[in-house]
Amino acid sequence: MMATTNNTPSSYNSIILFDGVCNFCSAVVQFVLKHDKHQRFLFSPLQSQYAQKILAKYQLSNKDLNSFILIQNNQIYTQSTAAIKVVRALAFPTNLLAIAIIIPPFIRNYIYHIIATNRYRWFGKKNSCYIPASNWENRFIE
Repeated sequence: MMATTNNTPSSYNSIILFDGVCNFCSAVVQFVLKHDKHQRFLFSPLQSQYAQKILAKYQLSNKDLNSFILIQNNQIYTQSTAAIKVVRALAFPTNLLAIAIIIPPFIRNYIYHIIATNRYRWFGKKNSCYIPASNWENRFIE
Protein backbone atom coordinates (compact mmCIF):
# COMPACT_ATOMS: atom_id res chain seq x y z
CA MET A 1 0.00 0.00 0.00
CA MET A 2 1.34 3.40 -0.96
CA ALA A 3 1.43 6.18 1.56
CA THR A 4 -0.86 9.12 1.02
CA THR A 5 0.74 12.51 1.28
CA ASN A 6 -0.61 15.27 3.48
CA ASN A 7 0.62 17.70 0.86
CA THR A 8 -1.82 18.49 -1.86
CA PRO A 9 -0.65 18.16 -5.43
CA SER A 10 -1.47 21.83 -5.93
CA SER A 11 1.14 22.80 -3.31
CA TYR A 12 3.83 21.45 -5.66
CA ASN A 13 4.36 22.52 -9.23
CA SER A 14 5.70 19.13 -10.36
CA ILE A 15 4.37 15.58 -10.07
CA ILE A 16 6.15 12.54 -11.44
CA LEU A 17 4.12 9.50 -12.47
CA PHE A 18 6.21 6.34 -12.68
CA ASP A 19 5.83 2.58 -13.11
CA GLY A 20 5.56 1.49 -9.49
CA VAL A 21 6.45 -2.17 -10.11
CA CYS A 22 9.54 -1.49 -12.24
CA ASN A 23 12.83 -1.84 -10.35
CA PHE A 24 14.59 0.64 -12.64
CA CYS A 25 11.79 3.18 -12.30
CA SER A 26 11.83 2.84 -8.51
CA ALA A 27 15.60 3.39 -8.52
CA VAL A 28 15.12 6.53 -10.63
CA VAL A 29 12.53 7.82 -8.13
CA GLN A 30 14.96 7.20 -5.25
CA PHE A 31 17.68 9.03 -7.19
CA VAL A 32 15.40 12.03 -7.73
CA LEU A 33 14.38 12.05 -4.07
CA LYS A 34 18.02 12.12 -2.97
CA HIS A 35 18.95 14.94 -5.35
CA ASP A 36 15.76 17.03 -5.10
CA LYS A 37 17.16 19.33 -2.41
CA HIS A 38 14.29 21.82 -2.74
CA GLN A 39 11.59 19.10 -2.65
CA ARG A 40 10.02 20.24 -5.91
CA PHE A 41 8.52 16.87 -6.83
CA LEU A 42 5.69 14.67 -5.66
CA PHE A 43 5.43 11.09 -6.94
CA SER A 44 2.66 8.67 -7.78
CA PRO A 45 2.84 5.23 -9.37
CA LEU A 46 1.08 4.96 -12.71
CA GLN A 47 -0.90 2.06 -11.25
CA SER A 48 -2.53 4.33 -8.62
CA GLN A 49 -6.04 5.76 -8.80
CA TYR A 50 -4.57 9.27 -8.73
CA ALA A 51 -2.40 8.57 -11.80
CA GLN A 52 -5.34 6.97 -13.61
CA LYS A 53 -7.36 10.16 -13.04
CA ILE A 54 -4.47 12.22 -14.43
CA LEU A 55 -4.15 9.95 -17.47
CA ALA A 56 -7.88 10.36 -18.11
CA LYS A 57 -7.79 14.13 -17.56
CA TYR A 58 -5.03 14.56 -20.14
CA GLN A 59 -6.50 11.88 -22.43
CA LEU A 60 -3.47 9.62 -22.16
CA SER A 61 -3.84 5.91 -22.72
CA ASN A 62 -3.08 3.14 -20.24
CA LYS A 63 -0.42 2.24 -22.79
CA ASP A 64 1.46 5.18 -21.30
CA LEU A 65 2.29 2.92 -18.36
CA ASN A 66 5.67 2.42 -20.01
CA SER A 67 6.42 6.11 -19.79
CA PHE A 68 7.84 8.43 -17.20
CA ILE A 69 5.34 11.28 -17.00
CA LEU A 70 5.98 14.72 -15.56
CA ILE A 71 3.14 17.10 -14.81
CA GLN A 72 4.57 20.56 -14.38
CA ASN A 73 2.50 23.74 -14.24
CA ASN A 74 -0.47 21.85 -15.76
CA GLN A 75 1.63 20.68 -18.71
CA ILE A 76 2.37 17.02 -19.48
CA TYR A 77 5.84 15.90 -20.46
CA THR A 78 6.74 12.32 -21.35
CA GLN A 79 9.71 10.17 -22.23
CA SER A 80 13.12 11.84 -22.55
CA THR A 81 11.75 15.37 -22.31
CA ALA A 82 10.19 14.58 -18.93
CA ALA A 83 13.45 13.05 -17.69
CA ILE A 84 15.49 16.05 -18.84
CA LYS A 85 13.10 18.52 -17.20
CA VAL A 86 13.36 16.60 -13.93
CA VAL A 87 17.17 16.43 -14.07
CA ARG A 88 17.33 20.17 -14.79
CA ALA A 89 15.56 20.86 -11.47
CA LEU A 90 17.91 18.71 -9.39
CA ALA A 91 20.95 19.83 -7.42
CA PHE A 92 24.32 20.55 -9.01
CA PRO A 93 26.14 18.65 -10.54
CA THR A 94 23.26 16.28 -11.40
CA ASN A 95 21.46 19.07 -13.23
CA LEU A 96 24.30 19.18 -15.76
CA LEU A 97 22.81 16.03 -17.31
CA ALA A 98 20.16 18.32 -18.78
CA ILE A 99 22.65 19.08 -21.55
CA ALA A 100 21.06 16.07 -23.25
CA ILE A 101 18.34 18.47 -24.40
CA ILE A 102 20.61 19.35 -27.35
CA ILE A 103 20.16 15.81 -28.70
CA PRO A 104 17.25 15.78 -31.16
CA PRO A 105 14.06 14.36 -29.58
CA PHE A 106 13.73 11.54 -32.12
CA ILE A 107 17.15 10.20 -31.02
CA ARG A 108 16.53 10.74 -27.28
CA ASN A 109 13.11 9.11 -27.47
CA TYR A 110 14.44 6.17 -29.50
CA ILE A 111 16.97 5.44 -26.73
CA TYR A 112 14.26 6.02 -24.12
CA HIS A 113 11.97 3.55 -25.94
CA ILE A 114 14.67 0.84 -25.96
CA ILE A 115 15.16 1.21 -22.19
CA ALA A 116 11.40 1.39 -21.47
CA THR A 117 10.66 -1.67 -23.60
CA ASN A 118 13.37 -3.76 -21.91
CA ARG A 119 13.22 -2.41 -18.36
CA TYR A 120 11.60 -5.50 -16.80
CA ARG A 121 13.95 -7.87 -18.59
CA TRP A 122 17.07 -5.88 -17.68
CA PHE A 123 16.19 -4.63 -14.19
CA GLY A 124 13.32 -6.82 -12.98
CA LYS A 125 9.82 -6.24 -11.73
CA LYS A 126 8.15 -6.27 -8.30
CA ASN A 127 4.82 -7.90 -7.46
CA SER A 128 3.55 -4.68 -5.89
CA CYS A 129 4.21 -0.95 -6.13
CA TYR A 130 7.27 0.72 -4.67
CA ILE A 131 6.89 1.64 -1.00
CA PRO A 132 8.93 4.71 -0.02
CA ALA A 133 11.11 4.96 3.06
CA SER A 134 9.27 6.59 5.95
CA ASN A 135 11.22 9.84 5.57
CA TRP A 136 9.86 10.19 2.01
CA GLU A 137 6.22 9.11 2.55
CA ASN A 138 4.98 12.70 2.46
CA ARG A 139 6.25 13.04 -1.12
CA PHE A 140 3.96 10.31 -2.50
CA ILE A 141 0.36 10.44 -3.66
CA GLU A 142 -1.66 7.25 -3.53
